[in-house]
Amino acid sequence: MKLLLAPMEGLLDFVLRDVLTRVGGADRCVSEFIRITGSLLPDKVFLRTMPELRNGSRTLAGVPVRAQLLGSDPDSMAANAANLARLGPEGIDLNFGCPAKVVNRHGGGAALLQDPGQIARVVAAVRAAVPAHMPVSAKMRLGFNDSTLMTECAQAMQDGGACEIVVHARTKLDGYRPPAYWELIPRIREAVAVPVIANGEIWTVEDALRCREQSGCDDLMLGRGIVADPGLAHAIRAAVEGGQADRPHVVQWHELIPQVQRFWEMVCEDLEPRQRAGRLKQWLNLMRRRFPQAEQAYQELRTQTDQREITMWVGALAQRPWPGL
Repeated sequence: MKLLLAPMEGLLDFVLRDVLTRVGGADRCVSEFIRITGSLLPDKVFLRTMPELRNGSRTLAGVPVRAQLLGSDPDSMAANAANLARLGPEGIDLNFGCPAKVVNRHGGGAALLQDPGQIARVVAAVRAAVPAHMPVSAKMRLGFNDSTLMTECAQAMQDGGACEIVVHARTKLDGYRPPAYWELIPRIREAVAVPVIANGEIWTVEDALRCREQSGCDDLMLGRGIVADPGLAHAIRAAVEGGQADRPHVVQWHELIPQVQRFWEMVCEDLEPRQRAGRLKQWLNLMRRRFPQAEQAYQELRTQTDQREITMWVGALAQRPWPGL
C-alpha cells in the first residue's frame, strides 16, 4: 500500500510537507501546482514552490516530492517540463483537477476534463519532453459538471503516457462538498491498465478502509485529513497492514508539539510576515477536528497577530497542562 500526500494550494506547501513527513507514514508528496501559461518559467519559480529540488527532490525527512504542473497548452507545458526536469524532480505530475474559476476560465485544471483529446496532447507533449526514466503522472476529478467523460479522460492520460492516475472522486461542480463518490472509481480502474490511486474525503481510518473497499484501490492520496490528523497515515497503515483497526489514532498531541514548534520556526523563516500568524491558525483550525488540545490552542491564538507574542506562546507549548494528557 502506498500513501501519498496531496498537493493543496494555499495549505499543503513545503513547510507543512516538511512537518508532516517528519511525523511519517507518507510514501511520496506532490507539490502545489506550478501554473504554466505562455512563458518559460525561470528556475526560481520552480524552486520557490518546491524548494525540495535543492535536496534531491526530497523533504528533509527523506520523502520524495513530485512536482505538479498546471496548464493547457502542450507546447508551453512541454517546454517548461523540460526546463523543470533539469532540476531533478522525482517526477512530474499534471493537474487536471483544480476547480478554481480563475484556472478553469483559462482552460486549465478541471476544465480540460471536457476535452479528452487535449488531455492526451498535453500528457504526450510532457512525456516526450522529459527523460524516459522520469515518471509522468496525472491527477483528475470525475469530470467537470458530471462524470460522463471520466473513463475517456483517464484513457487519454494513459494514452498520452501517464504512468499513474490519482482520482479525486468528485466533479468540479462538486467542489469539496461531501461525499466523495469512491464507488465510481472502479469504472476508471477497469478502463486503464496503469495504477489508479483514490483521493477525496479521507478524514479517518474508517474512511480510508471504506474508500479502499468501494474504489478497489490499494493506494490512497491523503489531503485535508492528514493535515487535521498528522498521524493518519500511520493509523491507516496500522489498520491495513497490522490488523489494528481498533487503534484509530497512533500519534498523540504531545508528540505533535515539537512539530508545531518547527512549523512556526519555518513559517517565520520562509514566509512573509503578513502570512505567518494566519498559517499557524489555519493548521490549528483543521487539527481541531481531531485534537481537543488544538481547539484550546486555536481559541487562545485566534485573535493574536503579534509575532513575538506567538513565538513566546509556541515556545511554552511543551510546558502547558493540556487537557486529556
